[in-house]
Amino acid sequence: MRIGYDAKRLFLNNTGLGNYGRWLISTLASFYPNNSYFLYTPKSEDNARTKPITALSNTQTILPKRQVLTSWWRTKGIIKYLLRDGVDIYHGLSHELPYGIRKSGIKSVLTVHDLIFIRFPQYFGMVSRAIYLAKLRYACRVADRIIAISQRTKDDLIELLDVPSQKIDVVYQGCDASFKTVCTDKQKAAVLKKYNIQGQYILSVGTIEERKNLLVLIKAMARTEPNLKLVVVGKQKEYAELIKRVIHQYQLTDRMIFLSNIDFADLPALYQAASVFVYPSRYEGFGIPILEALESGIPVIAATGSCLEEAGGPGSLYTIPDDDINLAYQINRVLTDTELRQKMIATGHEYARNFDDDKLAAQLMAVYQNTMNNA
Repeated sequence: MRIGYDAKRLFLNNTGLGNYGRWLISTLASFYPNNSYFLYTPKSEDNARTKPITALSNTQTILPKRQVLTSWWRTKGIIKYLLRDGVDIYHGLSHELPYGIRKSGIKSVLTVHDLIFIRFPQYFGMVSRAIYLAKLRYACRVADRIIAISQRTKDDLIELLDVPSQKIDVVYQGCDASFKTVCTDKQKAAVLKKYNIQGQYILSVGTIEERKNLLVLIKAMARTEPNLKLVVVGKQKEYAELIKRVIHQYQLTDRMIFLSNIDFADLPALYQAASVFVYPSRYEGFGIPILEALESGIPVIAATGSCLEEAGGPGSLYTIPDDDINLAYQINRVLTDTELRQKMIATGHEYARNFDDDKLAAQLMAVYQNTMNNA
């Protein structure tokens, strides 16, 4: 097959949607090398994370022939390139498909990560919400198949946008292979020294914004062992100012370490050196940092209310998003109960095998094949 992708975020986003695109294409290109994979992007910025993909013999990066309006090219102008390249299936990796894709005769697959902008409209501007909704409604209508990255996202598509259940396949996302490689003590020590981290610490990874709900973890820290540190990896938004005020209020300044724009190569060591991973987000499409933690061999505590149980499995612990007292209790349990801790690590590692690349690649390829055969 000749498969085309909306690869803008693969090249230009270092987190979230970019990670999804890089993982998906590198995985499929490795396990199904006989296909041709076309990466359509208005701009191309090669770096250490994209070069392994662009260097593959079965991938090809496609750019506009001349300077054009980026949004127009991705939503309309790209069609003639897909036809020129003989693409059999076009996969919109992040909620969008180009206008005219159905009339072109090219089959299409759409990945939907979440419907947070509908569930929690207060976190988005009015204009942004309107644009997101218009694009997503159109894409869901014209797509031959839709991939939801969790059962929660599938349920939201059915409930909030009336998408027929039979049109949606749930295919989870895997994480970067680096999290499955055990770091040496020397490697971990070097990374901890680089970021000036000393002693036992909790790790939390994610943008510091209201939905991610870091506040409940800050409050819980006040009920944990006083030498325990909290390392937070993620971009800071306005919500970070509230977090800083509460940290000062609870006299926790000396126990907090905030890191942003860290080297991705350092993340596995940061995970593996942590005592526990806490992800208190109110709502996610999947929650890839949880899988990264499971692969890294550390216990996970997450929030209920969305899809995090799908990511963390039965061996992780869960608490309601606003209960800092119970969160602190769960943290203290994991840190003091050796038997529980070891059981969580073992069960988590076993559960993570559901997200092995070969299994997910086969599921993705089955979606493509069914699209070609049945759409």
